[in-house]
Amino acid sequence: MPFQWPIRVYIEDTDLGGIVYYVNYLKFMERARTELLRHFGYSQQQLTREDVLFVVTHVDGRYLQPAQLDDELLVSVVVERASGARVNFLQKITRASDSVLLCQAKVAVACVSASRLKPRRWPAEMLEQLMSSSVQQLTPEEK
Repeated sequence: MPFQWPIRVYIEDTDLGGIVYYVNYLKFMERARTELLRHFGYSQQQLTREDVLFVVTHVDGRYLQPAQLDDELLVSVVVERASGARVNFLQKITRASDSVLLCQAKVAVACVSASRLKPRRWPAEMLEQLMSSSVQQLTPEEK
């Protein structure tokens, strides 16, 4: 089962037409990844003190349906692949009321040293926790 984080669409998330401005979907996904780490007991402040920082290196997203003002959304996160300093997440945003898929993205996140901004391996225990929580079969169109 993927990790899910609920989000409501507020006025500041929308454009003049009342639909979610496209870049805000990436913000919603970032929040869900942050909450996934918090779920396992990791805070951004703690990680920075431990010289761990995460940077998004690639996003491949598809916008399928618009979200609108006051919609309740569910943002899911699963680990698709992990190796060394990089983890690839598959994220989906669905409308909670009818489970319609609105947006999905593959997000590559690299781990770097906070002090040197050079690649480093993901913390082993964290990676193990992420991998154990993200066992999912991908459909052919998601691969």
